[in-house]
Parts: sequence; structure tokens; C-alpha cells
Amino acid sequence: MTEIRLTEYASGGGCACKIPPGELEDAVKGLIGFSDPNVIVGLDDGDDASAIRVRDDLAVISTADFFTPVVNDAYTWGKIAAVNALSDVYAMGGTPITAINLLGWPREVLPAELIREVLRGGLDAATEAGITVTGGHSITAPEPIYGMAATGTADPTRLMRNDAAEPGLPITLTKPIGSGLLNNRHKTTGEVFDHAVQVMTTLNRDASRAALAAGAKAATDVTGFGLLGHLFKMARASGIDAIIDHRTVPLIDGAQQALKDGFVSGGTRRNLDWVRDHLDSTLDEDELLMLADAQTSGGLLIVGEVPGYPVIGETRPGTGRVHVK
Repeated sequence: MTEIRLTEYASGGGCACKIPPGELEDAVKGLIGFSDPNVIVGLDDGDDASAIRVRDDLAVISTADFFTPVVNDAYTWGKIAAVNALSDVYAMGGTPITAINLLGWPREVLPAELIREVLRGGLDAATEAGITVTGGHSITAPEPIYGMAATGTADPTRLMRNDAAEPGLPITLTKPIGSGLLNNRHKTTGEVFDHAVQVMTTLNRDASRAALAAGAKAATDVTGFGLLGHLFKMARASGIDAIIDHRTVPLIDGAQQALKDGFVSGGTRRNLDWVRDHLDSTLDEDELLMLADAQTSGGLLIVGEVPGYPVIGETRPGTGRVHVK
């Protein structure tokens, strides 16, 4: 089984296989449904998770995330996918309490023994987060798919939302970017990048707690739509402009070389095309592609200064544009 390269069995990889943001927004436009007064965060602004008020002092956060293999090792893929799914809870300022597995498997192509390794990776991520995996659902599928549906809790008055960014505040990023480029290189060449795996398997728990302690009200996690895409979504939802200095954005070791060598995913190019009309910048195409790189299990993008993490820009009054210098 060690000779099986899981990424060869997937058309995409990690969060780069998301439906392009523009297409997705067009597909769900107008799908509002029943108006529940207890819904604090729902479909309106495409936030990371939903939040439902069950008591004045308690909100329940619900989210789901899954994707095709981003690395060849089954255990590592499972762990990355689980950490990525739990990230949506942390991005809202919540604490995960349980998760269930979501699995699609090409039974005629890949051995069932690998399923155990994928689920073991997910279980270890959940254990590190201090929660129990309490069930799941599986289907036969044409390519391997794994992730989790996660449930968390939060104080309704301390939720971090993508529509709550205020002007005149720093912008903080809690993980380096570049995982999409390195994952694409891994898929193509088989090279292993342990530092990228370390980034993707690190829970956003500590960053979320630090953001809440610093009084942050607005945050999102940086995943398949890239830094530019998620920043644009936050600026648009909040009715502000965002300015970032690309020289201050931390990069995973090797990401710059992977960009130079052409390991840019289709998802990354679609991200840049999506935000281009809302972007003001004099940077060249490659520099913008780095900022649009489709991340898997990336860090938190927080409006406000969070001790211990780099500030990459600031917000100002505006109309939802992103300025890059």
C-alpha cells in the first residue's frame, strides 16, 4: 500500500477542488428558505459555518468540509482533512464538541485497508482537538473523498464573523500561505514537503483563542479561495476596503520556487480571475497568483492585531475592494 499514490486517483486536490466561488454564488443565489429568528449566521454572506442561538448565552456552530486527496499518504490526508473541517468552527470563535466522518471511496480501485488509515488520521486530529468522533456516513464514489461534519459551541456575543470587519484596524494572518503550490508539486512529482504538512495539520485552536482574547470580531479561515478570495469576501460582506502589503505575507518554505516552476493549480487561477475586478494592484501576475493560491487547511485571517502573529495589512472605509501593494 505504500506504493499507492492517492493523489493519482483524484481529479483535483484538497481545497483546490472546490467549485469556483463565482459559480457557487450564482448556483445558490436566492436559496433563502425559512426565516428563523434564532439564526445568527446563515447563508447570507457565505461565512465559514452557521451559528444558531439555542440560549441567550449559547450558540451552536455547524459546518461540513471534505475533499479529495491532497497528499499521497492516507493517514496524513485524513488528518489534514479533519483539521481543515474543524477550522471552520475555530474561525467563528467556537469550540468543537463533536464530529462525524464523511467518506466516499472507489471500492473497485483502492483497497479497503486504506480507509482505516484515512479515518485514523481524522481520529487523531479530533483527539488533539479534544473531541470524539461520534459516527459518520460513507458511499461508493468514483474518487476518494474524506472530511467531517463538525459541531461546536460559542458565546453568541463573541462570534467572529466575516461581515463584522471594521475600518481602521490591522489585518492578521496566522499561518503562512503556499500549500496549494506545494500540494500541486507533490501531486505531480511525488516530492514530500514536511513543513507544508506541518502547517496543514496544525489546528487553528490557539489562533482562535488568541483572537478572541484580543477582542477580534471578524475572522475567516484561508482555504480554497486563497488569501485574496477570502479577504475579498470579508471586505464585501463588511462594506470596507482591505489593504495588504505582499512583502509581509508569510510563505511556506519552497512555495516561491514551486510558483517559479509553474505548479499553479486551476483553482488558484480561477480565484484570481474572480477577484480581479475588485482588486487594485501593480504587482505582476506571479505575485498575485501567490496571493490567490488555493490553500488547504490554512490559517485564520483576522481583522485586529493578535499577539504572536504577523500583521499583513489594514482595513479602511470603502466598498469591498482589495488593495495590494
